[in-house]
Amino acid sequence: MTTLILREGADRLHVELNRPDVRNAINDDMVDELHAVCTSLEREPRILILTGTSTPERGVFAAGADIRQLLERGRDEALAGINSGLFIRIARLPMPVIAAVDGFAIGGGAELAYAADIRIASTRAVFGNPETAIGILAAAGATWRLAELVGEPLAKEILFTGRRLDAEEALRCGLVASVHEPDQLAAAADTVADRIAGQDPLALRVSKRVLAAPRDAHPLVDELAQAILFESDAKTQLMTRFLNRSQETR
Repeated sequence: MTTLILREGADRLHVELNRPDVRNAINDDMVDELHAVCTSLEREPRILILTGTSTPERGVFAAGADIRQLLERGRDEALAGINSGLFIRIARLPMPVIAAVDGFAIGGGAELAYAADIRIASTRAVFGNPETAIGILAAAGATWRLAELVGEPLAKEILFTGRRLDAEEALRCGLVASVHEPDQLAAAADTVADRIAGQDPLALRVSKRVLAAPRDAHPLVDELAQAILFESDAKTQLMTRFLNRSQETR
């Protein structure tokens, strides 16, 4: 890996975006390497924690796509969905994805964060989508994910005016789940991952798939998914353990 730093764990994978000289701008190499990460996590499902390069002085998640490469792209590259295809793949990973955002998450960097299941932020985090200021649109997920995350009125203001959200605004509108001091962000991400890791893996994977199902697929998809889980060994073991603990505390 030349653009990412990976740290492996038994139940999680930490991936740090690592192009600090260009504020972690997302280029073709990073896209390819993130696809390789997805291949690994699809084969061996684990929690993914995405972070950017940070120092005590400055944090950067990702300051957008690489403008030099965007300048050279034309119609065919746009239709190929280079970044949007990657972010959809990340959003569809079997296990939950956590984005720990320290500093700027702008343009494509914000859209990468939007693709995560859970976002947490440092006090110096900033989110924004200024694509229309450079003659393009936020085509890697912001035009639909952002409205789902923060509501259509605020999404329109961000996309049409270039408005940026600081950490507290992001917390108030529900874009992030929590805000932490920069030196505590990594530990906070691991705490979230610890809570996820304490759940049944199959129930997590099925819950994530059901959450992503279209509205008109419910409740049938819920019932079919529950039918699978009701037959799992984990369900029997975990419920029995719960009942035994309840008996012991009486």
